[in-house]
Amino acid sequence: MDFGIKGRKAIVCASSKGLGYACARALAREGVIVTINGRDAGRLEEAAAKIKAEVGADVSIAAADINTQAGRDALVAAVPEPDILVNNNAGPSPGKLADWSYEDWLAAVEANMLAPIFLIKAVSPGMVERRFGRIVNITSAMVKSPSATMGLSTAVRTGLTALSKSVHQDTVRFNVTINNLLPERFDTDRQKFMAERMVKNEGITYEQARAKIAETIAAKRLGDPSEFGDACAYLCSAQASFISGQNLQLDGGSYRGLV
Repeated sequence: MDFGIKGRKAIVCASSKGLGYACARALAREGVIVTINGRDAGRLEEAAAKIKAEVGADVSIAAADINTQAGRDALVAAVPEPDILVNNNAGPSPGKLADWSYEDWLAAVEANMLAPIFLIKAVSPGMVERRFGRIVNITSAMVKSPSATMGLSTAVRTGLTALSKSVHQDTVRFNVTINNLLPERFDTDRQKFMAERMVKNEGITYEQARAKIAETIAAKRLGDPSEFGDACAYLCSAQASFISGQNLQLDGGSYRGLV
């Protein structure tokens, strides 16, 4: 299927690796002019070269810390008229309410709620004016099914979800959609971190930790990041213009709710 987005311009945040990289790769494969983002210019150069080798597309890099307004301004300045924005950022560490300090809460709000919100604010007016825009926020399955240890992530990402649901009602009439992708247990560095945390806390091997993580998924496996990237590319397609304000679960069938 031709997604109808060849030649469109995209910003993909936090995309030197993991799910952000998978989204950037999928969009580049579809002919989108992609700019990848992160704080480490060297790592971005490596990611750009890898995408070039894998799909034959050149991508640009924009080294900027989106947890700061200066970094967000620099990213938007690098791609002043984007057609696609994929919001992504590292999530806060798991724990319990007693573990999280005031500073932890401020950092999580900045990274996982305010950073994407202010990027949406920066790019959506131009998308509305040009009558095309696709905004995809990478949040978490925890937004719809919170766990005991992910309360900090859940709280701030839910705030972003609510804002997106509100804002899209003013943009979708102009062919500017806003949707959220809710991943759970994809085979990325985040799951490596979670497995290593289990090794330390439970005294088991890394292989045992990986198996325990996979067992929590209905599909009994970790997700392939390429599956996630393809879902993102579809939500950015011309064909997805009637999908907005939605939360798409990518969790191997694990969500138990009806809606």
